[in-house]
Amino acid sequence: MGKTWATLGVDLHVEPTGSGIRKGLTEALREAVRGGRLAPGTRLPSSRSLAADLGIARNTVAESYADLVAEGWLTARQGSGTRVAERSVVRPGPQAAPRRREQARPAYDLVPGRPDLASFPRAAWLKAARRALARAPHEALGYGDPRGRPELRTALAGYLSRARGVRADPERIVVCSGFSDGLTLLGAILRRRGLRSIAVESYGLDVHWNLLHRSGLRTTPLPFDELGTDTRDMAGVRAVLLTPAHQFPMGLPLHPDRRAAVVAWARRTGGLVLDDDYDGEFRYDRQPVGALQGLDPEHVVHLGTASKSLAPALRLGWLVLPPSLVDEVVSLKGEGGWSTGALDQLTLAEFITSGAYDRHVRSARLRYRRRRDALVAALATRAPDVHATGIAAGLHAVLRLPPGTEGAVVQAAAFQGLAVHGLSHHRHPDALVPHRDALVVGYGTPPDHAWSGALDALCRALP
Repeated sequence: MGKTWATLGVDLHVEPTGSGIRKGLTEALREAVRGGRLAPGTRLPSSRSLAADLGIARNTVAESYADLVAEGWLTARQGSGTRVAERSVVRPGPQAAPRRREQARPAYDLVPGRPDLASFPRAAWLKAARRALARAPHEALGYGDPRGRPELRTALAGYLSRARGVRADPERIVVCSGFSDGLTLLGAILRRRGLRSIAVESYGLDVHWNLLHRSGLRTTPLPFDELGTDTRDMAGVRAVLLTPAHQFPMGLPLHPDRRAAVVAWARRTGGLVLDDDYDGEFRYDRQPVGALQGLDPEHVVHLGTASKSLAPALRLGWLVLPPSLVDEVVSLKGEGGWSTGALDQLTLAEFITSGAYDRHVRSARLRYRRRRDALVAALATRAPDVHATGIAAGLHAVLRLPPGTEGAVVQAAAFQGLAVHGLSHHRHPDALVPHRDALVVGYGTPPDHAWSGALDALCRALP
């Protein structure tokens, strides 16, 4: 069977104009190069291919190419084909908008909440992707179920039940594009149900508060003390967002009495608890605290993500929902077309069921524990007036500073080439809690070979 125009060469959009075909094609190609639409080095279709696409004689295209080679617009070499010449004169196009000046990148990124991307398990992930794609049914490449691929929901149900104490059923799991996507969904549902506000912790992430604000909800901070967020007085509250396993950024688990109090409140009032389990796998001194959802799956939504354990770029998160929320969330997700890439879902499912996820988490847990231990040891010898607070867990530590020094230390850290946050960066603007001078230091981001340098720079910035 002969080849048709649809199977030949590469595509090139060109519209010959003028009285003669050859002259029109030559001028159209020249203008495409002169104007910058065809960049230097761009390979053009063969004369046979372009002639078939345009429905003209091959010799016409060949002669047009030859003219432009002679003029210096194109080059033609055996085995390399016809290309746009590297030194082609390009006419300036419309004036581009002025570029924003990019700030110099810090030497070390100690912003909290980010994993070590250099340790992403590329080889193991690629193996899982190949196996998953080979086994995937054809329908997996379609638009799919708003809840997410059943393979991943089944894998997550098993893993979360085993590792996090979540009471999970694949039918009550919805896969979303990261934590923010899931929180946006839940914010929209709460607003549809008539809520106008949601309780949050006094310290947290402004990006999460802003997402809830865009859903039409006001965020009301709860009190905070040495036992964590105070959940004993929840009068007038109908929903609350918590990080109970490892409070961000203060680094404390929610006290058992407070856990019991918030669950009792939810049962008594029909309230809803959003359990943000963002780094629940990473506890270094003991077995991780189980997810709050395990205490009451009828009133607690479990929100999880692969952003901390693997990489944010995967854009994979999940909601384990009470039965009363499943239909509403699935319907809203379907209406908005909030889909999540099926191939990455299939790969993560394979990654979990093969045991590769557990192996990676254990390896990462050991790596981050060593970094935190090195941080604590460096403070003890080089900055004895600064103390790491909170439990040994997660990807960050809070360094308590002498009163009145936070601003100066953040500036000194920037001078040392460090990107780091002061605790005030994470304080809710309406929080009624005493000011605490502290740094929130993320030890997850720097690769292993850079951690000692980052520690040295940090210690030079501390009082």
